[in-house]
Amino acid sequence: MSEVIEIQPITAEGFKPFGDLIDTAGAPDKIINQGLCGRYHDRATLDFSDGRAGVSLFKAEPRQLPLRLEMVERHPEGSQAFIPMSEHGFLVIVAQDLGDRPGRPLAFETEPGQVLNFHRGTWHGVLTPLAAPGLFAVVDRIGPGANLQEHWFDTPYEVRRP
Repeated sequence: MSEVIEIQPITAEGFKPFGDLIDTAGAPDKIINQGLCGRYHDRATLDFSDGRAGVSLFKAEPRQLPLRLEMVERHPEGSQAFIPMSEHGFLVIVAQDLGDRPGRPLAFETEPGQVLNFHRGTWHGVLTPLAAPGLFAVVDRIGPGANLQEHWFDTPYEVRRP
């Protein structure tokens, strides 16, 4: 029998150990474009050991809940930001780093319009949209060398809403 992980709403404070929750909470830092646009400035810390930042598009198949979580991954050489290109939230799975393996995963669900930036080396689940089209812009490290580590759980978890 699988251990259950219940999805919780995401907050900036709850997600802080794993990365940046980027949204338009609070007042804009500056009003621009003839007073018609609020700029929420410098909301994520991009961090790369080498290489450069690149923008890619990911198109992921929507998943159904409950979700069978068998694996998490991390990118030791760079942070990774996921920018949804639709008005849907998505499922985010993260785990603390216990050295060479992840701790017990946590699951969050974002709200429409929220963006995530995983800190470099953060264990996380694969891109998991819950609705179509599952299209995301991704800002991450482009460069040589291995930047992907996977961890497969001996016993999968079941991720579901409470």
